[in-house]
Amino acid sequence: MDESGLRELVETYKALADETRLRLLGLVAERPHTGKQLSEALGVSPPVVSHHVERLKRVGLLRELREGRERVYGLDRETLTRLAREQLRQTEVEVDAEGDRVLRDFFDGERLRAIPAQRKKRVVVLRELLRRYFEPSQEYPEHEVNERLRRAHEDVATLRRELVMYGFLERERGVYRRPERQPEYSSTLAQELGAAGDDR
Repeated sequence: MDESGLRELVETYKALADETRLRLLGLVAERPHTGKQLSEALGVSPPVVSHHVERLKRVGLLRELREGRERVYGLDRETLTRLAREQLRQTEVEVDAEGDRVLRDFFDGERLRAIPAQRKKRVVVLRELLRRYFEPSQEYPEHEVNERLRRAHEDVATLRRELVMYGFLERERGVYRRPERQPEYSSTLAQELGAAGDDR
Protein backbone atom coordinates (compact mmCIF):
# COMPACT_ATOMS: atom_id res chain seq x y z
CA MET A 1 0.00 0.00 0.00
CA ASP A 2 1.41 3.41 -0.96
CA GLU A 3 1.61 6.35 1.43
CA SER A 4 -1.55 8.09 0.18
CA GLY A 5 -3.52 4.85 0.46
CA LEU A 6 -2.25 4.35 3.98
CA ARG A 7 -3.25 7.90 4.95
CA GLU A 8 -6.72 7.32 3.52
CA LEU A 9 -7.09 4.10 5.49
CA VAL A 10 -5.97 5.80 8.72
CA GLU A 11 -8.45 8.65 8.20
CA THR A 12 -11.25 6.17 7.55
CA TYR A 13 -10.52 4.22 10.73
CA LYS A 14 -10.35 7.48 12.69
CA ALA A 15 -13.77 8.40 11.33
CA LEU A 16 -15.10 5.02 12.47
CA ALA A 17 -13.64 5.39 15.98
CA ASP A 18 -16.79 7.05 17.30
CA GLU A 19 -19.89 5.35 18.68
CA THR A 20 -22.34 7.88 17.24
CA ARG A 21 -20.85 7.62 13.75
CA LEU A 22 -20.97 3.83 13.90
CA ARG A 23 -24.63 3.94 14.93
CA LEU A 24 -25.29 6.43 12.13
CA LEU A 25 -23.69 4.09 9.59
CA GLY A 26 -25.77 1.23 10.94
CA LEU A 27 -28.95 3.23 10.33
CA VAL A 28 -28.10 4.27 6.77
CA ALA A 29 -26.94 0.71 5.99
CA GLU A 30 -30.54 -0.41 6.53
CA ARG A 31 -32.06 2.40 4.42
CA PRO A 32 -31.32 6.04 3.53
CA HIS A 33 -32.21 8.64 6.19
CA THR A 34 -32.72 12.39 6.23
CA GLY A 35 -30.76 14.50 8.70
CA LYS A 36 -33.92 14.93 10.80
CA GLN A 37 -34.53 11.18 10.91
CA LEU A 38 -30.93 10.59 11.96
CA SER A 39 -31.20 13.24 14.66
CA GLU A 40 -34.34 11.61 16.10
CA ALA A 41 -32.99 8.05 15.85
CA LEU A 42 -29.65 8.91 17.42
CA GLY A 43 -31.05 11.28 20.03
CA VAL A 44 -28.64 14.09 19.13
CA SER A 45 -29.13 17.60 17.80
CA PRO A 46 -29.17 18.36 14.04
CA PRO A 47 -25.83 20.24 14.24
CA VAL A 48 -24.22 17.16 15.82
CA VAL A 49 -25.65 15.00 13.03
CA SER A 50 -24.29 17.44 10.45
CA HIS A 51 -20.83 17.24 12.03
CA HIS A 52 -20.80 13.42 11.90
CA VAL A 53 -22.27 13.32 8.40
CA GLU A 54 -19.57 15.64 7.07
CA ARG A 55 -16.85 13.53 8.67
CA LEU A 56 -18.22 10.34 7.10
CA LYS A 57 -18.73 12.00 3.72
CA ARG A 58 -15.14 13.23 3.77
CA VAL A 59 -13.83 9.65 3.93
CA GLY A 60 -16.36 8.44 1.37
CA LEU A 61 -18.54 6.30 3.63
CA LEU A 62 -21.72 8.33 3.10
CA ARG A 63 -23.33 9.47 -0.11
CA GLU A 64 -25.75 12.35 -0.25
CA LEU A 65 -28.87 12.31 -2.40
CA ARG A 66 -31.56 14.89 -3.03
CA GLU A 67 -35.21 14.00 -2.61
CA GLY A 68 -37.10 17.18 -3.39
CA ARG A 69 -35.80 19.78 -0.95
CA GLU A 70 -34.45 17.24 1.49
CA ARG A 71 -31.00 15.71 1.67
CA VAL A 72 -30.98 11.98 2.17
CA TYR A 73 -27.91 10.08 3.33
CA GLY A 74 -27.08 6.53 2.37
CA LEU A 75 -24.18 4.15 2.84
CA ASP A 76 -21.54 4.19 0.11
CA ARG A 77 -21.08 0.44 -0.32
CA GLU A 78 -18.46 0.82 -3.04
CA THR A 79 -16.13 2.53 -0.57
CA LEU A 80 -16.70 -0.23 1.99
CA THR A 81 -16.01 -2.90 -0.63
CA ARG A 82 -12.81 -1.15 -1.72
CA LEU A 83 -11.63 -0.80 1.88
CA ALA A 84 -12.34 -4.46 2.56
CA ARG A 85 -10.37 -5.50 -0.54
CA GLU A 86 -7.47 -3.23 0.41
CA GLN A 87 -7.41 -4.69 3.91
CA LEU A 88 -7.48 -8.22 2.50
CA ARG A 89 -4.60 -7.43 0.13
CA GLN A 90 -2.58 -6.01 3.01
CA THR A 91 -3.25 -9.11 5.11
CA GLU A 92 -2.17 -11.37 2.23
CA VAL A 93 1.05 -9.39 1.82
CA GLU A 94 1.78 -9.73 5.54
CA VAL A 95 1.09 -13.48 5.46
CA ASP A 96 3.34 -13.93 2.41
CA ALA A 97 6.10 -11.88 4.05
CA GLU A 98 5.88 -14.00 7.21
CA GLY A 99 6.07 -17.20 5.15
CA ASP A 100 9.12 -15.89 3.27
CA ARG A 101 10.82 -15.08 6.59
CA VAL A 102 10.17 -18.60 7.87
CA LEU A 103 11.65 -20.15 4.72
CA ARG A 104 14.75 -17.93 4.95
CA ASP A 105 15.19 -18.79 8.63
CA PHE A 106 14.79 -22.55 8.30
CA PHE A 107 16.20 -23.42 4.89
CA ASP A 108 19.80 -23.28 3.76
CA GLY A 109 19.39 -23.91 0.06
CA GLU A 110 17.68 -27.28 -0.22
CA ARG A 111 18.58 -28.31 3.33
CA LEU A 112 16.27 -27.74 6.25
CA ARG A 113 18.28 -26.48 9.23
CA ALA A 114 15.69 -27.71 11.74
CA ILE A 115 12.05 -28.76 11.89
CA PRO A 116 10.24 -25.79 13.45
CA ALA A 117 8.75 -26.39 16.89
CA GLN A 118 6.12 -23.71 16.40
CA ARG A 119 3.17 -25.15 14.52
CA LYS A 120 2.47 -22.24 12.18
CA LYS A 121 6.10 -22.16 11.07
CA ARG A 122 6.09 -25.92 10.68
CA VAL A 123 3.11 -25.69 8.35
CA VAL A 124 4.99 -23.18 6.16
CA VAL A 125 7.94 -25.60 5.96
CA LEU A 126 5.70 -28.58 5.18
CA ARG A 127 3.98 -26.69 2.37
CA GLU A 128 7.37 -25.84 0.90
CA LEU A 129 8.47 -29.49 1.04
CA LEU A 130 5.23 -30.50 -0.61
CA ARG A 131 5.73 -27.94 -3.37
CA ARG A 132 9.34 -29.01 -3.98
CA TYR A 133 9.07 -32.78 -3.91
CA PHE A 134 5.55 -34.01 -4.64
CA GLU A 135 3.50 -33.59 -7.81
CA PRO A 136 -0.30 -33.68 -7.76
CA SER A 137 -1.96 -36.93 -8.91
CA GLN A 138 1.31 -38.88 -8.70
CA GLU A 139 1.83 -41.90 -6.41
CA TYR A 140 4.95 -42.38 -4.29
CA PRO A 141 5.94 -45.55 -2.45
CA GLU A 142 7.18 -44.91 1.08
CA HIS A 143 10.84 -45.46 0.23
CA GLU A 144 10.60 -42.74 -2.45
CA VAL A 145 8.87 -40.35 -0.04
CA ASN A 146 11.76 -40.95 2.38
CA GLU A 147 14.37 -40.36 -0.32
CA ARG A 148 12.79 -37.08 -1.37
CA LEU A 149 12.37 -35.78 2.18
CA ARG A 150 15.95 -36.81 3.07
CA ARG A 151 17.20 -34.18 0.60
CA ALA A 152 15.92 -31.63 3.09
CA HIS A 153 16.36 -33.32 6.50
CA GLU A 154 17.38 -36.65 8.06
CA ASP A 155 14.26 -36.96 10.24
CA VAL A 156 12.11 -38.22 7.39
CA ALA A 157 9.74 -40.08 9.72
CA THR A 158 8.64 -36.85 11.43
CA LEU A 159 8.27 -34.95 8.17
CA ARG A 160 6.32 -37.79 6.55
CA ARG A 161 4.03 -38.14 9.57
CA GLU A 162 3.37 -34.39 9.70
CA LEU A 163 2.60 -34.19 5.98
CA VAL A 164 0.01 -36.93 6.46
CA MET A 165 -1.37 -35.44 9.69
CA TYR A 166 -2.06 -32.10 8.01
CA GLY A 167 -3.61 -33.78 4.99
CA PHE A 168 -0.90 -32.60 2.59
CA LEU A 169 -0.25 -36.26 1.71
CA GLU A 170 -2.61 -39.22 1.81
CA ARG A 171 -1.33 -42.69 2.66
CA GLU A 172 -2.91 -45.95 1.61
CA ARG A 173 -1.14 -49.34 1.79
CA GLY A 174 2.28 -47.74 1.87
CA VAL A 175 1.61 -45.50 -1.12
CA TYR A 176 1.45 -41.72 -0.76
CA ARG A 177 -0.19 -39.10 -2.96
CA ARG A 178 -1.20 -35.45 -2.82
CA PRO A 179 -4.98 -35.28 -2.40
CA GLU A 180 -7.03 -33.48 -5.02
CA ARG A 181 -8.77 -31.53 -2.28
CA GLN A 182 -7.67 -30.60 1.22
CA PRO A 183 -9.70 -32.38 3.92
CA GLU A 184 -11.85 -30.67 6.54
CA TYR A 185 -9.75 -29.58 9.51
CA SER A 186 -10.47 -29.22 13.18
CA SER A 187 -10.57 -25.59 14.37
CA THR A 188 -7.07 -25.95 15.85
CA LEU A 189 -5.55 -27.31 12.65
CA ALA A 190 -7.42 -24.77 10.53
CA GLN A 191 -5.92 -21.96 12.60
CA GLU A 192 -2.43 -23.38 12.15
CA LEU A 193 -2.95 -23.79 8.41
CA GLY A 194 -4.27 -20.28 7.90
CA ALA A 195 -7.50 -19.11 6.34
CA ALA A 196 -7.13 -20.63 2.88
CA GLY A 197 -5.31 -23.85 3.68
CA ASP A 198 -3.66 -23.78 0.28
CA ASP A 199 -0.46 -25.68 -0.36
CA ARG A 200 1.63 -22.95 -1.90
